[in-house]
Amino acid sequence: MSTPVLLVIAHGSRDPRHAATVHALVRRVRSLRPDVRVETGFLDFNVPSVQGVLESLETEGVRDVVALPLLLTRAFHAKADIPAVLADAPPRLRIRQAEVLGPSPLLLSALERRLYEAGLTPADKSSTGVVLASAGSSDPEAIAVIAEIAREWRHTGWCAVRPAFASASLPRTEGAVRELRALGCARVAVAPYVLAPGFLPDRIARGAAEADVLADVLGPSPEVARVLLERYDAARVPVLAAVGA
Repeated sequence: MSTPVLLVIAHGSRDPRHAATVHALVRRVRSLRPDVRVETGFLDFNVPSVQGVLESLETEGVRDVVALPLLLTRAFHAKADIPAVLADAPPRLRIRQAEVLGPSPLLLSALERRLYEAGLTPADKSSTGVVLASAGSSDPEAIAVIAEIAREWRHTGWCAVRPAFASASLPRTEGAVRELRALGCARVAVAPYVLAPGFLPDRIARGAAEADVLADVLGPSPEVARVLLERYDAARVPVLAAVGA
């Protein structure tokens, strides 16, 4: 019985840093699980396209695929765009869509890793307010998830944690920074809850101008790679069960 191919589905961007970061993350995933074939497809702007990868896999004789959205929340792309693309896949492919990456305790660990790499230490937590800055969404479920992550993260010892959004929702990063200043936090840090550089992460960075610390995007951190594999393993079990039935 063959192991399903893991197809990582990224949004794509005109910014070349986006695809470079996605590929770096996929390389880390491959290094963690050399027994799993990992391919990458993009919804827009970059190649190969998701449809192109699926057609190539079918031509090779692959039958089982786990399609994993490289997304942090279940917003429009996870609910509509990706299912629509997968619905047009070659009919001989058995495809299961994995869950999006967030929320996950590992992602909180990745956020803290980036903050510490930017200069904070664990001893700074109680006096530091953090802006959890995401891309934003018009989907109320996605917004609620970000707010809940901020509440959960606050309980790990930070002075305060406030969500912020680069688009579609409020507050913006700069507004959340000022709110934390007003609360009396000794320092303010901005933690981008985004996977790769691009237009909206750049907007987050501009909004962090008055913060003391700006962390890097999550990128190819080991924690993110581990979440990908957790989602893959959870999705592939029903695929294998169906094959063996």
